[in-house]
Amino acid sequence: MSQGPRSGLAAVSSALLAMSRHLEVRDVLKTIVASARELLDAQYAALGVPDDHGGFAQFVVDGVSDQQWKAIGPLPRQHGILAAMLQEAKVERLADVRKDPRFEGWPSAHPDMSDFLGLPIRDGDEVIGALFLANKNCPKPDGSCGFTAEDEELLSILAQHAAIALTNARLYERSRELTIAEERSRLAHELHDAVAQKLFSLRLTAQAAAALVDRDPSRAKGELQQVAALAAEAADELRAAVVELRPAALDEDGLIATLRTQVHVLDRAHTAHVTFDSCGVRALPASQEEAVLRVAQEALHNALRHSGAERVDVTLARRDGGVVLRVTDDGSGFDPQQTRRAGRHLGLVSMRDRAGGVGGALTVESAPGKGTTIEMEVPGG
Repeated sequence: MSQGPRSGLAAVSSALLAMSRHLEVRDVLKTIVASARELLDAQYAALGVPDDHGGFAQFVVDGVSDQQWKAIGPLPRQHGILAAMLQEAKVERLADVRKDPRFEGWPSAHPDMSDFLGLPIRDGDEVIGALFLANKNCPKPDGSCGFTAEDEELLSILAQHAAIALTNARLYERSRELTIAEERSRLAHELHDAVAQKLFSLRLTAQAAAALVDRDPSRAKGELQQVAALAAEAADELRAAVVELRPAALDEDGLIATLRTQVHVLDRAHTAHVTFDSCGVRALPASQEEAVLRVAQEALHNALRHSGAERVDVTLARRDGGVVLRVTDDGSGFDPQQTRRAGRHLGLVSMRDRAGGVGGALTVESAPGKGTTIEMEVPGG
């Protein structure tokens, strides 16, 4: 008797660990369904996420082949037993789902199902999904239900954690969507401020060259050379903006590898020599790694776009129990106290906010003609 509960708890633990590994909603749904079918040893399992129009926004199955799934046809509507679980928000355990008065039939290609266990997935008072299993792999004397009260209890535990995993996955996807929207907004602003201005200058210079072709060919040649230079600068600006739009692979690669890759790409995209070096830095909390990366990107952006630097050096090192990011350029520099240029001023404010938001500090050392050093220190690492 003691073997059963331990085996059940071990199976539930494995299922919960599997769910926690995924952040994408679709992957979480698939893991929940596969875990439920394996946990209760059923032939079929499915999970539906309802929409607001009487159907399902997502519907994931396990135990049905791709060919069978295509033959079944469109996703089901919220009717019959499915509707009961969503509307009444209660568990349904049936010996034969086909004999239930709420049963409304299946498409011709749908697999035949008999005993049935289904329950809603709740987030507080909201029903965010319906999880159900069919055809328990066990003897069923006299047409009884193969699913037991213990199965119902295990599935209820799984459903509670499934709600948490699904909610977290949704929050993650929304957060990522907001980040992408912010990046797009920033890119649009930068394209307007940089590339659009370059293209405007290019058009005026081309018009001037066209007007000079007949009466002053030598000046026209000089203007055309300027057109070529402006076009090259615009291409560099666009490449840099696209590079910065790409989401950082912090989860997969970590801060050091991500910084090294971005610096390498920027070194190839710009005439300035851009380097990266790190020493003795361990992994940081996710929020700190993101803040350090964003400050590094902003500092690199300023150095490569505004300072006219020939060299930009990025270092990441340990110091007094913390980690220090240092971005140094040999460009034109500026007076940090007097600067009023909106792009630079807002960039410094943003960097200070990011540093302070993770318990760190930002310092700026610069002077006209003396280059610039941006330093960010965060605890840990």
